[in-house]
This record gives sequence, structure tokens and C-alpha cells, in this order.
Amino acid sequence: MYTSFYGLSTQPFKISTDPTFLWLGEKHREAISMLKYGIEGEGHTGVLLLTGDVGTGKTTLINALFKSLGKDVIKAYVTNPNMDQLDFLNFIASAYGSKKGFSSKTGFLISFERFLRNANEKNKKILLVVDEAQLLSHKLLEEIRLFLNIENNGHSLIHIFLVGQQELRKSLSKPENRALRQRITLNYNIEALLPEETDEYIKYRLQVAGTSKRIFTPDAVQCIHHHSDGLPREINIICDHSLLTGFVRNLYEVDTGIVEECVRENSIFPGKKTIPIKDNPVESGTKTGRPALMDENKSQDPDRVVDASRSYVLLDSKKKRKKTKAIYYAVAAVLFLFVFALYLVSLKF
Repeated sequence: MYTSFYGLSTQPFKISTDPTFLWLGEKHREAISMLKYGIEGEGHTGVLLLTGDVGTGKTTLINALFKSLGKDVIKAYVTNPNMDQLDFLNFIASAYGSKKGFSSKTGFLISFERFLRNANEKNKKILLVVDEAQLLSHKLLEEIRLFLNIENNGHSLIHIFLVGQQELRKSLSKPENRALRQRITLNYNIEALLPEETDEYIKYRLQVAGTSKRIFTPDAVQCIHHHSDGLPREINIICDHSLLTGFVRNLYEVDTGIVEECVRENSIFPGKKTIPIKDNPVESGTKTGRPALMDENKSQDPDRVVDASRSYVLLDSKKKRKKTKAIYYAVAAVLFLFVFALYLVSLKF
């Protein structure tokens, strides 16, 4: 909708894992280098562990890795491992091209070992990537560990990458997962972007989309970083909403006011953090200023907001009850007077 308005060939902040928009900061360059070493490193065996908060770009890096792999690598990618044991094994078999369904773990393991050894004889590398690995049960983690026992000359015939949120590290630290934890040979945690990296990230995506103009003011970029915590996915959401708002208002520059409004009105991150206070109303490129914002050092307590709304409802309900009672008493009084008048009239006759 807004692409032609800003001179863009495509939307720069789509929530997708398109490798075309892959921006590699220092942390991401280190992560992608480790991923490549995990599959290409001479004699490397074991498990590679990649973790990071939601929205740090883990899946995007995996897709970029896949795009760079040679034809000698046969991969299987599990995006949702929240399944039972047999379904998990059958999913892996299907991902590697097997058209056979297995009704037992034994049948799968016999076929899988044959597959791994045949691939090794043809100088093929087998890669298994499990995304959202924090969802893996202990039973499935143990199955994955047992895959590593299929070896040739002391080297495992499969490379395994476990990719997930921080909960994955907590899961692996449990005593029952000690055996698998000892097989982890590489691990990396992707952290959020720094303020200057957020600026570079936004500029890069705009350039890929077709413009070198600075659409977001420096203050707007700092505001975006503040609300997103430097997480690429959340940066994308805020930027996309801000560009749309700028387009609707015919503004070629996105400033702090637009960003703040998008965060508030669209409830992008409800209850997540406060909106910084401004001493003066924020100008947004329009002639009218915006209301002063909340204090940066004070937080919106979601519970207080809920309580306040409940209090309002209760207060409103009490008012309605009082009003109803007043009407009732008034009607009762009128009826009483009417009956009393009839009584007086009857006495005269």
C-alpha cells in the first residue's frame, strides 16, 4: 500500500524469514559462521545449540544457512517438534525422502541407520535441524541423542542443530538430559541489537526495498529501539505500522510522534513497557501537537489498568441501581397518592 509513496519496490519490514533481507550484525555473523562450521567443519560431530529470545532472527539465520548449503548436504528441518515419539520419527523419515510409514521405533531405526550409512558412502552429509526445540520432551531429546550413536570410525553420521528459545537451555540443564548435554560441542546465544545496530538494520532493509533515503528520523529510530528491545521481529512490526501511518497522513518522514502513536493505538506490545514521557507535546509532522506521554520512569501496571476498568464498571453499575431505585420509589409514590385520592372520593359518596 505505502511502497510507491516512499519509493520502495517492496515492503521492507514484512514479518517473514526472507534471506534477501538478511542483515548480519556482529552477533549474527558470528552465529552464521558457527552454523556453517557445524556442518562444514573438518571432523566435527555432536550437537550444535543455537538459542535466542523470540524475534532475534534464529529462523532467518537457519534459512540463510540452507540457502548456502552445497548439494552434498541432505537436510531435514523440523519446525514444530511438539509431537509424540512415533510421529516425530515418521516426520524425520519423510523429510529425508522416505515414503514409508513406520509403525514401530525399531523399524524406523533399522531404515534410518541404513540411510545414514548409504549417504556416508556417497560422501553426503546429513543435517537434522530442529527449530522451536524448547518444545521437545525428554523422550524426544533422548531419541535425538541416540541418533548420534550411529557412527563410522568414531564419527557420528549425522549433524544435529537444536534451535530454540532460552527455555531450551533450562531443559538441557536438567539431570535427565545430562547425556545429551555432554554431546553439545558448539553453542551460541543470539542477543538483541544495540541502538546503533537497530539504526543500521532499519537502513539496510530500506535499501534492499529500494531507497537510501532516511525515512525514520534519528529520534524515531531510538524510540523504535526502546519499544522493541532491539528484537528484529518487533522492530519490523513497529516500522511497518509507522510507514503505514505516515502514508495515510501524507508524511514522507517518520518521527517519534508517529512511532509512539503506533505503539499506543495499535497495542503492538500491550503491557510490555511504558511509553517515555515527553516534557512537551510531541510534534508528529502535523500542525497539532499530541498529548504528553507517560513518564519514562513509571510503568503501566496491567493489573492496575484492569482493576481501574473493573472499578469503573462497578461504579457505573451502582449508579444504575440507584437510578432504578429512585424511579421505583417515584412510581410507588404516585400510585399511593392515586389510591389515596380514590379513597377520599369514595368517602364523599
